[in-house]
Amino acid sequence: MQEKKHRVGIMGGTFDPIHIGHLILGETAYEQFKLDEVLFMPSGNPPHKTHREGRATDEQRTEMVGLALESNPHFSLSLEEMNPDGYSYTYRTLERLNAENPNIDYYFIIGADSLCQFEEWMEPGRICKAAKIVVATRNHMENSELDAKIAELTSKFKGTFLKLDSLNMDISSGMLREWIRNQRTVKYYIPDVVIDYIEADNIYQQEI
Repeated sequence: MQEKKHRVGIMGGTFDPIHIGHLILGETAYEQFKLDEVLFMPSGNPPHKTHREGRATDEQRTEMVGLALESNPHFSLSLEEMNPDGYSYTYRTLERLNAENPNIDYYFIIGADSLCQFEEWMEPGRICKAAKIVVATRNHMENSELDAKIAELTSKFKGTFLKLDSLNMDISSGMLREWIRNQRTVKYYIPDVVIDYIEADNIYQQEI
């Protein structure tokens, strides 16, 4: 009898900073697709952009993600895309994970905005072979439009695109960075433990 494969979700992004929108998407995917685990995978920065004005360093972003996930036993921090080159192509990361973990099915979680740009990604066909693509909805995109795009990409790349029944939460890390710079509260938008870390390290305070 063939062993049942584990199901692992992947949430990628800069997480600069991580916020409740990211965490809710991860939890919703975990529940809806009966995942065993969700990996939060911060992307690395190219070496020439390590000191970006008004942004957190790789180390700070990684630390914030780790703090945000501490209270959830099925969330984990993955450093797969933190490398000396600073930039990883999604298809390479997924293919490497599949080679290392043949007993796992991967569910790659993206937003509707990323879905619209999916054809511009490097090797979208190989991404589709390496993982199921979970698509979160957004306020600015009608369901009919999202369904049509999913159908188009499914046909073009022979992939599996799954719609995530998530809340439409229009929160962006860029918006929250601006709020912090302007000394506006981000309580309830960012986990308290991450807010404490941001304040202690004086992150996002400088003008850009």
